[in-house]
Amino acid sequence: MADYCSTVTPGQPLAPLQKTGLELVAHLHGGRDVVLAIDLTESVGLNDEGRIRLRQIVEDSLQPGDTVYIVPFATTVNPLAPSVNPLIPENSIKFNSKKDLELILHGIPFQPNLNVQNTDIQQAELTIYQGLANLNQCRLTQNQPIKPQSVVWTTDAPLSTKSPASSDDWVETPRDSPFRQGNSQASQQRQAWLQVLPLRKRSYTITTKDNKQYQLSVVDIPPHVQEFCTPAPGGRETCLVSAYLFNQLWLPLSISGIALAAAVVASIKFGRLQKKWKLAVDFTATVKPDDQVCSLENNQRIAIGEYEPSCADSIDTPGPEVRAYLLRKGEKLYLDPTGDAVIFLNGKEVNERTLITNTGRIRLNCPDSKKRDYEIVIQVKK
Repeated sequence: MADYCSTVTPGQPLAPLQKTGLELVAHLHGGRDVVLAIDLTESVGLNDEGRIRLRQIVEDSLQPGDTVYIVPFATTVNPLAPSVNPLIPENSIKFNSKKDLELILHGIPFQPNLNVQNTDIQQAELTIYQGLANLNQCRLTQNQPIKPQSVVWTTDAPLSTKSPASSDDWVETPRDSPFRQGNSQASQQRQAWLQVLPLRKRSYTITTKDNKQYQLSVVDIPPHVQEFCTPAPGGRETCLVSAYLFNQLWLPLSISGIALAAAVVASIKFGRLQKKWKLAVDFTATVKPDDQVCSLENNQRIAIGEYEPSCADSIDTPGPEVRAYLLRKGEKLYLDPTGDAVIFLNGKEVNERTLITNTGRIRLNCPDSKKRDYEIVIQVKK
């Protein structure tokens, strides 16, 4: 990644909607940054239980798309110096399948380094937390998907102590460490990152054979970037996060909106197809306005004339034959004549299947053998 990505500083608080947008970006693209931060001092030493639990984390919790950084730390060897092991892609292991597990496990220092004694845990926290913030900030400036991040700490040193570091908190902080001074630049930077990053910590205590204890702690960081809003010419203000979210989300949200609209339309259409129609039948030769009420479902038909078992209902007409069928196809209603006897729709004789365009008032005429009119008025209630 570009050099300018390594100079990020804590920004201003994000709005709730921005946090939600960043989580959505990360969810859409998947993958995490996972740092395995291993204390190299003999007091930790990764006993059998520690090895089992660390291996369990690697084998069971890593997901395809995760990027793993192995970061051992102790004061004397100082492997956290950026020139040695910074959090950059070149020093990472991309986890894509089970075959990458052995590569990751091989890189973990399961044995202590007997040449080191002190653990400057404050320096380790600053380097790792700022390094993770740099990764996501670089993705932000390059319009790439950001990621959630996690740090797996294996150390007997206390995490997230207040500045300045004192012997009451952690006796092994080197005497010449800038973290002994609360107003040092390093102390202020570390404290700022502890405050600005949404850290979520869970810890498990492990006891060694010497009856000493160290902790395996997992610190999760939800998708997060630093927002900088700066006044711009013309009375305007320029910000980073809102423009980034628009570039990342406009297409998937548009597609989702279209899909949602299509789903709503399909759901409404499906509901209409499942709804029974009520047909109010009025034989004009009688006094009653509604002589019969029929139900009609999708792909069902009603016989006009003699009853037929394959039909949902029938409407009686002069003569023993079936003159036609009222056939429902989705939201459309058809008059389908049989040719056994004449039938008129709204004053016109029908000889083939005909779409009924006005279902509010359907007027059928079924003359008898002496050509006397026999009118039926049907109203469809959908």
